[in-house]
Amino acid sequence: MSAPSGDTALIPLRLQPLVACIAALLLLAAFTWLATSDRLVDHDAPPKVQAAFATNVNTAPAVELAQLPGLGPATAARIVEHRQAHGPFATIDALLDVPGIGPATLDQMRPYLRPIRPPRREGP
Repeated sequence: MSAPSGDTALIPLRLQPLVACIAALLLLAAFTWLATSDRLVDHDAPPKVQAAFATNVNTAPAVELAQLPGLGPATAARIVEHRQAHGPFATIDALLDVPGIGPATLDQMRPYLRPIRPPRREGP
């Protein structure tokens, strides 16, 4: 079997060293970019995600409230029971009146809660 002639090569023999140098430079540039880039994700410590949703504590059912961080189905049911017994919450901090919700739990929930608007006054 004879060696392939220069006519059948995909890249002409005289250009192969140039193509190899360009490929090596591109690989070096890609490696340098990856090594110095701040865009890489540390899988052991993923970036914090912004709140994907916000809920209204004065209208949300227990199933929706149970999705909030720090809450389970029992505490969510207590929020709904408190709301039914005492009326809507005037402020988000009023959630501290619900048994089982302390300052730490409220701080976990706060990014996912919609602000509570004060009631409108009618007339001058």
